[in-house]
Amino acid sequence: MALHYLDHAATTPMFAAAIEALVDELGHAGNPSALHRSGRLARAVVEDGREAIARALGAEPAEVVFTSGGTEADNLAIKGLWWSRTAEDPRRTRVVTSAVEHHAGLDSVRWIAERGATAIVLPVDREGVVNVDALRDEVAAHGDEIALVSVMGANNEVGAVQPVDEVVAVASSRGIPVHSDVVQAIGHIPFDFGRSGLATAAVSAHKFGGPVGVGALLARGNVDLTPLAHGGGQERKARSGTLNAAGVRAMSVAAVEAVGSMPSESSRLADLQRDLIAGVRALVPEAVLSGPEPGPRCLPGITHFVFPGCAPEAMLYVLDSRGVEASNGSACTAGVAQASHVLLAMGRTPSEAASTMRISLGHTSSREDVAALLEHLPEAVAKARSIGGGLRAVAPAAGGPGR
Repeated sequence: MALHYLDHAATTPMFAAAIEALVDELGHAGNPSALHRSGRLARAVVEDGREAIARALGAEPAEVVFTSGGTEADNLAIKGLWWSRTAEDPRRTRVVTSAVEHHAGLDSVRWIAERGATAIVLPVDREGVVNVDALRDEVAAHGDEIALVSVMGANNEVGAVQPVDEVVAVASSRGIPVHSDVVQAIGHIPFDFGRSGLATAAVSAHKFGGPVGVGALLARGNVDLTPLAHGGGQERKARSGTLNAAGVRAMSVAAVEAVGSMPSESSRLADLQRDLIAGVRALVPEAVLSGPEPGPRCLPGITHFVFPGCAPEAMLYVLDSRGVEASNGSACTAGVAQASHVLLAMGRTPSEAASTMRISLGHTSSREDVAALLEHLPEAVAKARSIGGGLRAVAPAAGGPGR
């Protein structure tokens, strides 16, 4: 049975060149912090990778702080900025974020709110795009009290591209740093850290063809980050721990390839996305597209639908049994579907927010993959409807889906 992988937003297959780089480097010993020859060679691999990643993402090499992935990068940025900014000025008690952030960001804000912060959650519209006017009102009223703003670059469930440039413009008018989780954006839409005005940005290698377990926080040189963990003082003393030289090398190869092929690849995926959406609407007219229509306000790789009255597990099970792998885009605990916090923030009912499917495309996706999904979708929907009445939608729990 042929496999049709349509869950690239969770993780995308590694580029062949990145696999080759990873395997080659795994055969070399040497701690990048050691002073002997093997250590110096490992350090050279890390620094070459840092420079390549910086060039690909529009950053300076010194602005690349390596982490284990996007989750750690979000935690380091939000908690680290919070601690350093409140230490400078105890009046800065407020942290502003959006209602549709990945849980790595949203739960970090909740965590510091339990320890004295005031969390301000900005609303979004029906397409999942943050309300910048609400941010303007918050900054006008409480600008001196805001420690930071955190708004993701593009949503991981519905693909909505956020107006980060507007967010930065509003916040910077009062000297407020902005963090952005751009994990889903790299390789799909243009991103230049140097021009963005962001204080920090989180990236993760396994979303753009690199390995799992390595990522980076891009952080301006003048940004003071209180570390989450203490140890050897690596990575500007913000992220102690032995550096993953093999992972960094593979990540750098993937970043160069993903960013270099982005214009043509995004166009190709946008064509597939349009065919996919048209096919779903023709086969299941009651299906409702979540997020913006295809275009500049939506990632070309993420398509999210609400299938009213359908049990998502049943849809996914039928598709999986036919070799088609997708996601419901919401958390699942003990076999009970949970309503997506993103869909709820967009105004969907709990039942709608639990009856979803996320189909995400990437560099290995083909027309055959889309055709296979459309071929088996009617069967999957029919099966899901037959048991949909027994679906119990519950509020989302802490934690969440894979990105």
